[in-house]
Amino acid sequence: TTLNLQLRGEYLYAALGKDGFRVYDVANIDNKNLSEKMTTAPVSPLGQQFYLKTKYATAVASPSTLAVDPLRTHIPENEEQPAALMYGFLYVADREEGLIVVGDPDLKSRSPGVLTLLDGNPRNNFLKRATTFNPGGVLTGARRITIAGTFAYILTDRGLVVVDIANPLQPKVTSQIGAPDLVDPRGVAVQFRYAFIVDREGLKVLDVTSLANPRVVRGSVLPLSDARNLYVARTYAYVAGGSQGLVIVDVEKPEKPVIDQVFNAGGAIHDTNDVKLGMTAASAFAYLADGSGGMRIVQLFAPSDNPNYLGFSPRPTPKLIATYRTRGPALAISKGVDRDRAVDESGNQVAVFNRRGSRPLNKQEAERLFLRNGQVYTVTDAPPGPPR
Repeated sequence: TTLNLQLRGEYLYAALGKDGFRVYDVANIDNKNLSEKMTTAPVSPLGQQFYLKTKYATAVASPSTLAVDPLRTHIPENEEQPAALMYGFLYVADREEGLIVVGDPDLKSRSPGVLTLLDGNPRNNFLKRATTFNPGGVLTGARRITIAGTFAYILTDRGLVVVDIANPLQPKVTSQIGAPDLVDPRGVAVQFRYAFIVDREGLKVLDVTSLANPRVVRGSVLPLSDARNLYVARTYAYVAGGSQGLVIVDVEKPEKPVIDQVFNAGGAIHDTNDVKLGMTAASAFAYLADGSGGMRIVQLFAPSDNPNYLGFSPRPTPKLIATYRTRGPALAISKGVDRDRAVDESGNQVAVFNRRGSRPLNKQEAERLFLRNGQVYTVTDAPPGPPR
């Protein structure tokens, strides 16, 4: 059973429960000339090992859906910024083993980290386990992992554990949040200064101005009866609401989330486990893993039905437009490509700019826009007094 998955380039990373972690070659997924569009070994299983045996893999995370390779040779003339080392590895959450870092730990080898997935060479496709991290059993029961900057936000059956993976070969725990603040957490998403978590009680908000040490925003709980995962896009959080369907939450004021609307297509969407968003041309779509209902595609807005479609964050006008019946219950949806993402939450450049030496703001430079002496700089909607 595939519990979680992530597509990157020509490969699909999958957490398979007791069958561990496996990488599928999906380069020919849209090639009509091939009958076997997803393979585990396109040439011979003897010539590669695209899997790792783990006790019970529950989730997998790639730091980026782009092919960021920090381990390649940099040419000084390009005046490139160095890419963070953690982008050279993959991260698996395992219910019994905790955090498993995937990749060759020998940084001086010919294919360190998971460079084998990026170098185009079919002769060195052998995955290795770089390290296993579960100090004192703190990550036992791991079920979900989201990466924000150089930190892994890992959900266990007891709460949230924040792990610093700036050096992926030597992870370290920086913070933990458990009951009563988090009760059986099921999904986490990070956007700018806030993390949004769904648990048994509903949607909850954390202030992550310090990614290493998030704090609970008191009074921000939004009760939801069956929330299973979520995806945050600008001013809306899209919650896979289980029996409720797709719950769309207004998070324009992150510390005071409110339900904007609940969409279930007249009861057709009724077992929603996961949700991911994607853009096609000028339209936005929600892709749902709807359990027994299979895969659902919900159009959130389009030029034909939403006059505000060109705005920063149009209010969704959801409409069920397609259903694909799966052989078993649909459990997870892969995140799409991070288009136009230039920098991560820790200020690391993750995309190539088209001018030599050009780069985004780093973390310290960006923080000058909203922090003063370590405190968040805010303004009010109404002027405090007459102009001076």
